[in-house]
Amino acid sequence: MPLGRLPKMELTVAYDAEHTSSTQRIQHEFWPLDEVDSKKAKFPCCIVWTPLPVVSWLAPFIGHVGICMEDGSVLDFAGSNFVNVDDFAFGAVARYLQLDREQCCFPPNIAGHTCKHGYMHTEYGTSITWDDALRSSMRNFENKSYNLFTCNSHSFVANCLNRLCYSGSMSWNMINVAALILFEGHWVDSMSIVRSFLPFIVVLCFGFFIVGWPTLIGLLSFSLLLLGWFFIGTYCVKNLVEC
Repeated sequence: MPLGRLPKMELTVAYDAEHTSSTQRIQHEFWPLDEVDSKKAKFPCCIVWTPLPVVSWLAPFIGHVGICMEDGSVLDFAGSNFVNVDDFAFGAVARYLQLDREQCCFPPNIAGHTCKHGYMHTEYGTSITWDDALRSSMRNFENKSYNLFTCNSHSFVANCLNRLCYSGSMSWNMINVAALILFEGHWVDSMSIVRSFLPFIVVLCFGFFIVGWPTLIGLLSFSLLLLGWFFIGTYCVKNLVEC
C-alpha cells in the first residue's frame, strides 16, 4: 500500500463517524426562541389555554387549547376542517406552558431516532423541526370534523406532541394534555385568573341564591360526567374519542 494512503475501510469508518457526529450536532442545535410576549400574543413553542364560553362557566378546568410555532404564532383546531393560525379562538391566552425542544425526537432518517419508539414514530409521522411537525398535524386536521366530545382542540395538540414524540412518549391524548397545562401551566396575568373563574363564581352564587345546594350538586355532577366521559373514552373504550 502506498505510503500515506489509508485503507478504504478506515476512510469509510471515519466518514460515517464524522457524518453521525455532524447529524447529531444539527439535530440538537436549535435557533434561539424569542421571549414570551403576551401583549403581542406570541408564545414560542408553548401550549396555550383559554376558557370556553358556557362550558367553562360550569366547569372552569375545561377550556380550549392550542400549540405555538417557534415564532410564537398560535395554531388551534377550532372547527371542522379548520385550524386557526395566529388567531386564537375564544379569546386571549390565559395560561401557557413553554415546552423544551430538546425533549423532542427529530430523526434525520429511520436510524436517527433519539426516542425508543423508532418504528412506531416513523409510521405515525416524523419531522425534522418543531414547525414541520406542527404543519403536518395542521394538514391532517384540516380534513377532520370537530366535536367537543370526541375530536377537539386537545386532540390536535396531542397529535402534535405524538408527532414530536415529546418527552419520549407517543401516548399523548386529551386527558394528559389537559393535565399538563392545568398543573404545570402559568397564568398570563391576574386578569386571566379573573376571566377564567369569575363566570363560574357568578353562576355558582346565582344558582345557590335561587336554588340552594342542588346547584352545587348539579355543577359537581356535570364536571364528573365530563371527566368520566373523557376517561372512559380515552382509556377504556379504544377509538371512542380518537380523531
